[in-house]
Amino acid sequence: MVPPGPWLWWSVINSETEPHRAGRGRPGYKAAAGVFAVGMMGTTLPTPLYGLYREQIGFSELIVTVVFAVYAVGVITALLIAGGFSDVLGRRPVLLAALGLSALSAGCFLVEGGLPWLYAGRVLSGFSAGLLSGTGTAAVLELAPPGRRGRAGLAATAANMGGLGLGPLVSGILAEYAPSPLKLPFVVHLGLLTVAALVVCLLPETVRRSDPRPSLRPQGMKVPPEVRGVFGPCALAAFAGFSMLGLFTAVAPAFLTQTLGEHNLAVTGAVVFCVFCASTGGQLLMGRIGARRALPWGCAVLVAGLLLIGASLFLKSFPVLLIGAVTGGVGQGMAFRAGLTEVSAAAPEAHQGATISAFFVVAYVGISLPVVGVGAMTLVLGLRGAGLAFTACAVLLVTAVGIRVRRNLPPAAVRT
Repeated sequence: MVPPGPWLWWSVINSETEPHRAGRGRPGYKAAAGVFAVGMMGTTLPTPLYGLYREQIGFSELIVTVVFAVYAVGVITALLIAGGFSDVLGRRPVLLAALGLSALSAGCFLVEGGLPWLYAGRVLSGFSAGLLSGTGTAAVLELAPPGRRGRAGLAATAANMGGLGLGPLVSGILAEYAPSPLKLPFVVHLGLLTVAALVVCLLPETVRRSDPRPSLRPQGMKVPPEVRGVFGPCALAAFAGFSMLGLFTAVAPAFLTQTLGEHNLAVTGAVVFCVFCASTGGQLLMGRIGARRALPWGCAVLVAGLLLIGASLFLKSFPVLLIGAVTGGVGQGMAFRAGLTEVSAAAPEAHQGATISAFFVVAYVGISLPVVGVGAMTLVLGLRGAGLAFTACAVLLVTAVGIRVRRNLPPAAVRT
C-alpha cells in the first residue's frame, strides 16, 4: 500500500491524476485545509520559546537541538509505520488521531516538568505531523469539487507550509505581548484543535470501507537500482534544504538573540514564518519552470541564501539574515519539489510509494542530524562559529549537488 503522505505529494504535483475515492466532488476542502493548517501549527509552536525554556530549565544549545531533532524521529516513524492507515481506516479517524496527538503534545509543554516532558511533547508532535502530512493532503484533494483539483492542491500545500509558518508567528506574538509566554500559546492551540476536531466530525468521509477490512501494514522504504542515479542528488538536495529549515526552526532564535542582538520573540517568529512562506513560493515557482530546470536553479538559489545567512552572522546584520532566509526558502522549495517530481517520475510503479518514502526519510534526517551537529559545535566554536561552519558545509554540499544535476542528471526512468 502506498503511504498517503508521499503519494499525495506526488498527486499534488501531478494534478491531472484524479483521486479514485468515494465522495469525489463533495464540498469541504477549504475546511479540511484549515484543519490541516491548525494541526501543523503545533509542530513549530515552540520555536520562539526555546530561549525561555533554556532560562527556566537550564540546558545548553546542544540540548535545544536534540529536543528539536526528536520531532523528526516521530515524523519518520509515523510515515513509515502508519503512512497508509487512512486508506484503510478512513480520513476522519486518522485526522482525529493526529489532532489528539497534537493536543497531547501541547499538554506536555503546559506541564513544564523539565526536559523529559519537552522530549515527549516533540515526539508526539512528530507523530501528529507524520499522520497529518498525508491524511490532511488526502482530505483536501478528495473533498474538492470537480474542476478545482488544482486549487485544492494549492490549498493543501499552503495549509502544510502555512501552518508550519504560523506556529512560530503566533507563539512569538503571544509570548512577546501577552502574559504566560510558556503557557498561553499552547492554550490557544488547544482551543484551535478543539474547533478543528469539531470540523473533522462534520466533514464527509471519502474512503470506501471494504469488507473484510485490509490489514494495517507498515509501508517501509526502498530505492530500486534503476532509480539510484536520480535519487542520490535529488535526496541530497532535499537533505540540505531541510537542514536549513531545521536551522531556522531550532537555532534561529538563539542566533537572533545572542549574535544579532534581537530579543523580540515576535520578530523571531516572523523570520521563521517568512522562511516557510518563501518555501511555498519556491514550490509554486517550480511548477512554472519545470523540474529539470528548477532542480539546479533551486540549488543555486539555496546556495545564495546560505551565503547570505553566513554573511549575516559574520557581519551581525539582521537585514542580511532576513534576505538570506527568504532567498534560501525559495531555493529550498524549488529544489525540494523538483527533486520529488524527478524521483516520482523515475520510480517503477510497483515501488513508487516505498521510493518516495525513502526520499522523505532522507529529507527529515536532514532536518535533524545537521542541526544537532550545530548544537554540538556551539560547545567548541560558540554559536556564531557553529553557524558559519554549518553554512560553509551546506554551501559545499548544495553546490556539488547543483553541479551534478546540471551536468549529468540521468533521464527519468520509465515506470514498469
